[in-house]
Amino acid sequence: MAYFSIVLSQIIGFVVYILIGIAAVRTHVLTSRSLGVFSQFITKITMPILLFVMTLNGATRQQFISALPVLAVSVLLYFLLYLLCRLLARLFGLKGNENHVYRACAMFGNIGFMGIPIIAAIFPKQGMLYIALFTVVDQLLLWTLGVNLTAPVDKENAMSPASRLMKMINPATIAVILAVIGIFAEVHLPEPINMALSKAGSLTPPLAMIYLGGLFCYIDIPRFIRHKEFYGTVAVKMCLFPPVFYGLCQCLGVAHEVSITMGLLAALPSMSAIVMLAQNQHSAGDYAAGMLLVTTVCSIVTLPLVCLGLG
Repeated sequence: MAYFSIVLSQIIGFVVYILIGIAAVRTHVLTSRSLGVFSQFITKITMPILLFVMTLNGATRQQFISALPVLAVSVLLYFLLYLLCRLLARLFGLKGNENHVYRACAMFGNIGFMGIPIIAAIFPKQGMLYIALFTVVDQLLLWTLGVNLTAPVDKENAMSPASRLMKMINPATIAVILAVIGIFAEVHLPEPINMALSKAGSLTPPLAMIYLGGLFCYIDIPRFIRHKEFYGTVAVKMCLFPPVFYGLCQCLGVAHEVSITMGLLAALPSMSAIVMLAQNQHSAGDYAAGMLLVTTVCSIVTLPLVCLGLG
C-alpha cells in the first residue's frame, strides 16, 4: 500500500504537469518548435544531470557491485518483452512499418520521463542505481534493435553499426559512466555543487510531462484512439505482464526491491524517443505518436493499479 500511495502521488503530479503543457500550447506560450527545444533541453541537459547526481549519491562501491545482477534481470525483461510484442503484433495482424513501430513502442517504456521519478520516489536510496544499470541495457537495445524497428521496412539497415555505436554515446550514458567512475573512486561532490545539480536535475519530471502535454496537442486524437492494438498493449504488456515478471523474479530469487523496480518499468507507457526515431527516419511517426498518447493516458490508471498488485 505504501508503494501505491507513492506512485499515485507521482501520477497526480504527472497529470497536473500534462495539463500545464496543454494550457501552454493552447495559449500559444509553447509551439511545436519550442517543444523541440524543450525535448533537447530535457534529454541532453536535465535528465543526464539527474542520472549523474542521483546515481553518484545513491550507492557505495560495494552496493554497486552487489546490484550488478540487475543487468541480467534487465536482459531477461527485454528478451521476454521482445517475444511478447512480436506475438501481439502478429495477433493484431499488423504489417509493414506499423508492425515494426508498434513493436518498438510496446517494448520500450518511458524510463526517462516517468520511470526515473517513480523509482526514485519509491526507493530513494538505491532506486537510481537500479535505473543506471537498467539504462545500460536499455540504451544498447534502443540504438540497435530500436533503430531497426523504427526504420522503414525497406531500409532497416540504413544506419551503419558504427553510427549506432556513436549514438549510444549520448548525454545519458555519459552521465551513468561518470557516476559509476565516481562511485568506484569514492568521489563526493562539494555540498553547494551537489545541491545545485540536484535542483537542476529535479526539473526533469515536470519539464518532461509538460513537454508531453504540449506534444499531445499536435496529435490527431480521433484518428488514433480507435486502434485496438494500442489497448491490447495496455492490457497485456502494461497490466498483465508486470505482475507475471515480478513473480518470475521472485521465483528466481531476485531481491524484492529489484523485482518491484522491474515490474514497474515493464508497466510504463511508450517511450517518447521512439516517436522521435520514427519521425526522423520517415517511418510511421504519427502512428508512434498516437500510441504514445494512448498508452500514456491509460498509464494514469494502470500504473497505480499495477503497483497495488505488486506491493
